[in-house]
Amino acid sequence: HNSKADIKIHLGRDATNGLGAGADPTVGEAAANESRDEIREALEGADMVFVTIGAGGGTGSGAGYVVAEVARELGILVVGVATRPFSFEGEKRRVNADWAISHLGREVDTLITIPNDRLLQTIDRRTPLLETFKIADDVLRQGVQGISELITEHGLINLDFADVKAIMSNAGSALMGIGRASGDDRAVQAAQQAIESPLIEVSIDGAKGVLFNVTGGYEMSMAEIQEAAEIITSAVSPNANIIFGATLKPEMEDELVITVIATGFDSDTFRQQEVSLTVGDDTKPAETEVDEEMVKNIDLELDKEESAESFAAEPETNIWENPTVEADDDEDDTPAFLRRRKKNKE
Repeated sequence: HNSKADIKIHLGRDATNGLGAGADPTVGEAAANESRDEIREALEGADMVFVTIGAGGGTGSGAGYVVAEVARELGILVVGVATRPFSFEGEKRRVNADWAISHLGREVDTLITIPNDRLLQTIDRRTPLLETFKIADDVLRQGVQGISELITEHGLINLDFADVKAIMSNAGSALMGIGRASGDDRAVQAAQQAIESPLIEVSIDGAKGVLFNVTGGYEMSMAEIQEAAEIITSAVSPNANIIFGATLKPEMEDELVITVIATGFDSDTFRQQEVSLTVGDDTKPAETEVDEEMVKNIDLELDKEESAESFAAEPETNIWENPTVEADDDEDDTPAFLRRRKKNKE
C-alpha cells in the first residue's frame, strides 16, 4: 500500500484469504490467475510492458509470468527484469528464483537478469542493509528507465519504438548497460562501462541484436560516437543488427552517457553463462506508433507482501560506473573483444 504507482491491483482476494503469499510462488501464481481479468484491463492499450520482479519470494515469482502471459496475449512487447536473491538468503529462495526466472523467460520477449550477489562487488562492506536494498532497487529503475527513455525522449539521431521492438521482440535473454564518463577518452570509458558492468549476468560477446544511444552536451563530436561504436561493435557478432542513436542535452556539459541493449545470443553462450531460458511462442507484435503513455506502471501486491519502505523516491549513485579496463600487457587479462580488435589493427 506504500507504492506510488498510479494503478494498483489487489491480487487473489479469495486465493490468499487476505494474507500474503508466504514466499510460495504457487500461491502468487494462483492469486494472479484469479485476478487475470483485472490485469488484462489494466494492460489493455499498452504497446510495451515491463514486468519487474525480485525473484525468490512468492508474489513476484509466481505472479510475474502470469502478468507477462496476459500481456503477450494482448500483443504487447514484454520486457522482463528480474533480480536473483543473495546467496545468504538460502537454498529455498534460490530454487524459487530459478523457477520464477525460467517461467518468466518463456513468456516475455526479452529478459534482463541481475544477480544481487554482484551488488556486493560494487558497494563498500560497511554499507547499511537498507541502503544496499535501495541500490538493488535502483538497478531495476535504471534498466527500465534506460529503455523507456530511448523511446520517449527525442534525439538528434532518433530511436523510436520500432527500433526497440526490432531488437527486443522474441529475443530471449538480454544485456542492458549504462556507462557514464567525462574528460579525456570519455566515449571509450562510457562504452566499456556499459558493456562490462559486473551486475550483468550474460556477456555481450556474440550478440546479434544491438541498440545503443549516446547522450551528451553540445560539445559531443561524431568522432566520439565512432569511438564508442567501435568498442561496442567489436564485441558482438559481425552480422549483428546494430541500431544507434544520439541525443543532445545541454545540461550534460562534459559528461557522456551511453545506453546499450544487446540481444540474440547463441544458445552456447547461454549455457556458458548458466542461463537456461526458453523464448515464448510468437505473438503478433503491436503497432509501432506509440506515445509517451505507452509504458504503464502497474503495481501488483498482496496484503502483507510489502517491503518496509518504498525505495523509488530518489535515484541512487549510478552503479554502472565502476568497471573500467586498465591497460595490461598480459593478454589473458585483456577482454576477448579488445584482443580481437588489436589483432585486426595489426
